[in-house]
Amino acid sequence: MYRKLAATVAITLALGQTAHAGFSLSGLIDAGQDLAKAAVLSDADVKAVAANASSKYDSSNKVAPASSAYGKRLEKLTKGIKMEGGVKPNYKVYLTKDVNAFAMADGTIRVYSGLMDAMTDDEVRYVIGHEIGHVSLGHSKKAVQTAYAASAARKVGAASGNAVAALSDSALGDLAESLVNAQFSQSQENDADQYALNLMKANKYDTKASVSALRKLEKMFGNDKSLFSSHPAPGDRADALEKML
Repeated sequence: MYRKLAATVAITLALGQTAHAGFSLSGLIDAGQDLAKAAVLSDADVKAVAANASSKYDSSNKVAPASSAYGKRLEKLTKGIKMEGGVKPNYKVYLTKDVNAFAMADGTIRVYSGLMDAMTDDEVRYVIGHEIGHVSLGHSKKAVQTAYAASAARKVGAASGNAVAALSDSALGDLAESLVNAQFSQSQENDADQYALNLMKANKYDTKASVSALRKLEKMFGNDKSLFSSHPAPGDRADALEKML
């Protein structure tokens, strides 16, 4: 919602500056077309955008070699895990102390070494299942559409020839950063948790690890219920999962 609002404000400001020197009508039209296209991106377009974004993000992070201890562990943990809709998972480990993981609509799944250090095998599997859930349930596709709309808002700013472009850059960031830090609602997080739990049951993993993983996150980050937290209220989510075991 925030990014859509920001895009709308950017358009309004740009339209208000049509009399200023340097205004590019063609640029504004292109930006408007991009905003309209964002809502109707085909699945192929969504995957292509996600693939380009993940490639860009990989280039700015230190990726563990497949032959490393992290790479081998991740390969072992994900053996047999499949994604729906014919999406082929693409796993890599980022060498960083940060505790995080993310997925993109093209099957990109990145797990941070800090998270792998903090969690057991089945806890990591739960996290991966949760991220796969965001892809399979369409949350990641919506994130691409939102990020695409945000990039269109920046074009509107450039078309107006004023400071809107700078404000847009500051507020929205680049496409890759937007996808990595995609904001999911409480409902989406809960649905992804249930997806992960079902995946763990189907593969005969320890389902209690889903709860213990969230308890660890709660201890690390607290139980923030903010709508704009990328993984809100881990304690509440753990409570909900515990009732499903």
